[in-house]
Amino acid sequence: MAITAFRGMNPWSQFIFAAFIILVSFLLVFVLSILAIVPVIGVSGMMNGLSGENLSDPSTIALLKYFQVVQSIGLFVLPPLVIAYLYDGNIVSYLNLKQKIDIQSIILGLLAVLAAGPLVGFLGELNQQMTFPESMAGFENWMRTMEDSATEMIDRFIQVETVWGLLFNLFMIAVIPAIGEELLFRGVIQKIFTQMTENYHWGIWISAFVFSALHMQFYGFLPRMLLGGLFGYLLVYSGSLWLPILAHFFNNAIGVLALHSEQQGSETVEAINQYSDSYGSSPGLAIVGLILSVLLLFFLKKKSFAS
Repeated sequence: MAITAFRGMNPWSQFIFAAFIILVSFLLVFVLSILAIVPVIGVSGMMNGLSGENLSDPSTIALLKYFQVVQSIGLFVLPPLVIAYLYDGNIVSYLNLKQKIDIQSIILGLLAVLAAGPLVGFLGELNQQMTFPESMAGFENWMRTMEDSATEMIDRFIQVETVWGLLFNLFMIAVIPAIGEELLFRGVIQKIFTQMTENYHWGIWISAFVFSALHMQFYGFLPRMLLGGLFGYLLVYSGSLWLPILAHFFNNAIGVLALHSEQQGSETVEAINQYSDSYGSSPGLAIVGLILSVLLLFFLKKKSFAS
């Protein structure tokens, strides 16, 4: 009886309660992760590692990777499973995991992500040029510092010498975020705001905005929001959350492999980067990428709605 009461809530109440579940899940998992690691490295070792002051120390990087995984599980993986159970009772059905996808839909979805690359790059360039009035200089400096710290940490995460290290990076940066973030933002938040606005376009872009904002990396806000919107349309037009999960993994995995290859001194990747620096922010290519992505989404919609 108590559980079924959650299924009659209006969308706004669902969103507020979902936020509460996310907060509780994160705090619970974070506390448990601390209790698990303190007997191994001690309180001082944990505090020194979490300060992030010595990113050249392998033990610090290992600790930060541990908490990165823990944070992703607590914030993104567990909450949507609990929310789906409380709001519907059928987790697989609520999160749109029941619908299978065929190879043609997968190809269309992945091509749409690739085609959007020039537009993502163009928006990234615009985002990097964002400035604030002199009166907000302190806020701008704080955002820049946050962005630089995140970039430095990712660079250190990527610096691995073994295949197992690369596989763990793919697991941490591509697999867990692809599953967890899609479960939460497309599986839950997009559903709630679609019901609230009675319009799936609004649901897609509001959830994409929240998706980008919660990453707390302001100078990558626009390209991340665009990708969130693209993943949202992949869900709506395929009817399956598995397609945006695959597309999200594909996008993140390409980034991990490209950064890893670059740090390993790959001449091929260096040549691609030189090409991207010359043409990646071209408005013309961005428009072409937008048109191609829209066309691919149209073909996906037509195929799915016809079947």
